[in-house]
Amino acid sequence: MSAEQDVLAASREIGKTVMAAADETEKNRNLSPEIVSQMKDAGIFSLCIPQRFGGIEAHPATTLEVIQNLAYGDASAAWVAMVCGATAIMAGYLEPGIAEEIYGQKGVITCGVSAPTGKACRVEGGIEVSGRWQWGSGTTHADWILGGSLLVDEQDKPMLDENGQPCHLLPFFSKDQVTLLDNWDVIGLAGSGSNDFVVEDAFVPEGRWMHFGVDQPRMSGLYQFPLLGILGLGVGSVSLGLARHAIDELIEIAGGKIPASSRRTLAHRAYVQSAVAEAEVAYRSAKLFVKDSVERAYDKAIKGEKLLMADRAELRLAITNASRQSTHAVNLMYNAAGGTPVYNESPLSRIYRDAHVATQHIMVGPPTYELVGRVLLDMDVDDGAV
Repeated sequence: MSAEQDVLAASREIGKTVMAAADETEKNRNLSPEIVSQMKDAGIFSLCIPQRFGGIEAHPATTLEVIQNLAYGDASAAWVAMVCGATAIMAGYLEPGIAEEIYGQKGVITCGVSAPTGKACRVEGGIEVSGRWQWGSGTTHADWILGGSLLVDEQDKPMLDENGQPCHLLPFFSKDQVTLLDNWDVIGLAGSGSNDFVVEDAFVPEGRWMHFGVDQPRMSGLYQFPLLGILGLGVGSVSLGLARHAIDELIEIAGGKIPASSRRTLAHRAYVQSAVAEAEVAYRSAKLFVKDSVERAYDKAIKGEKLLMADRAELRLAITNASRQSTHAVNLMYNAAGGTPVYNESPLSRIYRDAHVATQHIMVGPPTYELVGRVLLDMDVDDGAV
């Protein structure tokens, strides 16, 4: 088997492992070191690392399938894999020597937050950064952590780039430069350990950052995909994995549960039959839209062609649709199951909570429809917004 097929096969087995450990993971609000080690050994964190640095450089469709397999077992594990995988796309933007320094390490894990809530100022040999970031998924396990920062002048005012926009940098910090906070107390994706993190006066040497919205990828293929687009595809894939599990779980419940005041199983009720069919078509159609969009974009990227705004807009639309339709499927299954998912012991309980937290990610939020609509209507759109 190829390296990609090996990781796909391993992700199915690890999906079973994380499912069995899901209660404990949720209770601990983080993945166990053992699970992370299994994921690392399987090559899951290497999927988006360039082959020249020892990574797999997988077709994005493979990465998305791996994330779905993990999400079927436990969305928190899939979420960490998704964030760390998307961050590795940075290898295609960094100066080759810096990229090798970070991604040439065997088994390296990187993660981070692109939102520019940090401040960077120029110093001799690089920049000095201070800031605090939310949503630090994977930070407990990462070797390098990225934190979006605005470059400021001596008066603490944002400096503008060549496009007249605030200079938005994505610098990498080594693990020992970062302080992790223990504040991840949430209703869903509780096991992702997405705590806030802080850096204070952290020195980042010249070149160990990307100028977001200005720097262009230095590699073809996978690295022609937009950085945030890859992240969004992962978010949608987590939702698809949750939807598939919800449908399968409801079918199992319906085959054995006999509701009060009834002699027949839940499966005999017409509204349950309709709900299962509606959920199945929502899931399958959304998954196919993502697959079609990714395949066509990758065909262009592998030829070294730049993805146009229309291509990027279609990817955003496909992933947002996947998130929304998948959550619709989960809602249908939750409602059809009656009182069963009210109890935390029911897998549908966690699936429901995880699905609704995933939909809150900015990459799949309702404003995406307005943004893509403007592209489709040939209206002015900020290129960096898509």
